[in-house]
Amino acid sequence: MTASSPSSSSAVAPRAAGSGLHRVSILLYSDDITTRDAVRAAVGRRPAKDVEVVRWHECATHAAVESAVHAERFDMLILDGEAAKVGGMGICRQLKNEVFECPPVILLTGRPQDSWLAAWSLADLAVPHPLDPIALTAAVADLARATPVA
Repeated sequence: MTASSPSSSSAVAPRAAGSGLHRVSILLYSDDITTRDAVRAAVGRRPAKDVEVVRWHECATHAAVESAVHAERFDMLILDGEAAKVGGMGICRQLKNEVFECPPVILLTGRPQDSWLAAWSLADLAVPHPLDPIALTAAVADLARATPVA
């Protein structure tokens, strides 16, 4: 996992009252269902003791991502930089420039050396393929913890 820009402090992860539990909803984008399945399996429902994934919203197209981000509130986005037609890097840069208070983004890159592309895309964190479940769960937990709690 590599940091590519400072974490966005604009997204707010809700917490269960008094529990210290960060409950997050995640938008997951990849044109490949195998990648989406691998991400969901790696992260699971509890990527850390204090972080719980309460909702996954999967998108397979750029249009679906745009529509979902404008219509709903997500605590973080996981975008596949290797998706066909429109990659997650371009989508990330677009959303960071166009969406007020854009949620933090984890970008899945093709290889560790692509972290500079993740930085260009304005992603908050990058995790390279092949996906390492430990790195991915750490990235989700770090972003969940980094967001201020209401």
